[in-house]
Amino acid sequence: MTSQIPRAIHGPRSPSFSRYHGSYGDGGTARAGYVRETTMIHSPVSSDPPASPWTTTTEQIPETRPLEGDRRADVVVVGAGYTGLSAALHLAERGLDVVVVDAAEPGWGGSGRNGGQVIPGLKHDPDELERRFGQDTGRRMWQIAGGAADVVFELIARHKISCQAQQCGWIGAAPHDRAVEALRSRTEQWQRRGAPVELLDRPRIAELTGTTCYVGGMLDRRAGALQPLAYARGLVRAARQAGAAIHGRSAARKLESHAGAWRVVTAGGTVNANSVILATNAYTDDLWPGLRRTVLPVQSYQVATSPLPEDVRRHVLPGGHVVSDLRRILFYFRLDPEGRLLMGGRGPLDDSGDPALFARLERMATRFFPQLGAPRWEHRWSGRVALTVDHLPHLHEPRPGVLIGLGYNGRGVAMATVMGKLLADRALGASPAEVGWPMTPIVPIPLHAVRQPVVALVLHWQRCRDWLDARGSA
Repeated sequence: MTSQIPRAIHGPRSPSFSRYHGSYGDGGTARAGYVRETTMIHSPVSSDPPASPWTTTTEQIPETRPLEGDRRADVVVVGAGYTGLSAALHLAERGLDVVVVDAAEPGWGGSGRNGGQVIPGLKHDPDELERRFGQDTGRRMWQIAGGAADVVFELIARHKISCQAQQCGWIGAAPHDRAVEALRSRTEQWQRRGAPVELLDRPRIAELTGTTCYVGGMLDRRAGALQPLAYARGLVRAARQAGAAIHGRSAARKLESHAGAWRVVTAGGTVNANSVILATNAYTDDLWPGLRRTVLPVQSYQVATSPLPEDVRRHVLPGGHVVSDLRRILFYFRLDPEGRLLMGGRGPLDDSGDPALFARLERMATRFFPQLGAPRWEHRWSGRVALTVDHLPHLHEPRPGVLIGLGYNGRGVAMATVMGKLLADRALGASPAEVGWPMTPIVPIPLHAVRQPVVALVLHWQRCRDWLDARGSA
């Protein structure tokens, strides 16, 4: 989460609307053309996340009162998403006094809105990391990233977090022959390093997914799924039990050096601490100079059906895996435990909630799975994903006592959780070598101020390339 909530519209009295389509659902109470009010993405109207399958299937968050008055702590964390909550939990478990502040409530941003796919690894394959960063650093990076899903599931088990977690495996799906070759290399690299991955041919991926739209894939058994908002709220409970203080509706308005320490100023109070961790990812603002301009916050749009009838559900993702594909502008999908099909894809940089983008996802879902017929679409929502130019998460330490982690490029459930642990290790005194992830300077992206039209053009061009690749494999 950010230290300032971005503008837009959401909440119980939002003017946004969504249209249900289709015939099956809850006893016929919904019908084709039925319109209901729905919260979309966005704003300060409410500090709760927008309506989605996650908000309807999780317990209410423990109350997080706004910060009031002045207090002292060992570490102050700005942002209560996976990064900040993981950092707070790991620090509090080691006996440090930790205070977390967030502009809304924990899990309000991407941590409570994502598709719940727990995917290990990075966009870069292990061999490339070793070539780029050297054998020792590269090896440590792929070990950290490759083990990220295990860290999440172990954390859930250790703290008994109820979030529908399943280590059910992830399929990276190839929409064309070039993607198959890329997956062949990736599979071989991870197999050499002992990872439980396998290459899938066309018949096998069709059998596991229930769609014939892919020509191959890679199955990674380290991966899985969870209920993302329930996971975030479970981290809140665990961090509090360990002794951390968590304050919602407490936007960090100023960060300043004060008497050899760091002071975070909110509307209701201040926190003075030896160290500060900035964990705002795609909702980063100008709290630290230049940081907002190091990432591109793009929208990830999602839609969800009502629970599928059993005779349909048996033929949609019968293997129980989560899936994302290798298109440049990717699609990803899964079933939730109630049997809803969730379909997601990338959108623009702005938070407009364009109905055409949601409709496109609904069309693609029925193209992938014609067995759906005319489903009832129950939810439309989105949240931000932070992209970096080098497609790697960034770890910064711009001043002594200031630690920053962000930029997960769509792999945030696993990598943000791990980044929180790395930030905690560093705050506890671990050396950069012991942390194991490269610490890099803050380098703003050139022309960031005109990013919206530029990225819109890039998105159109990349979709065109995806179409050409698919035509070449037809």
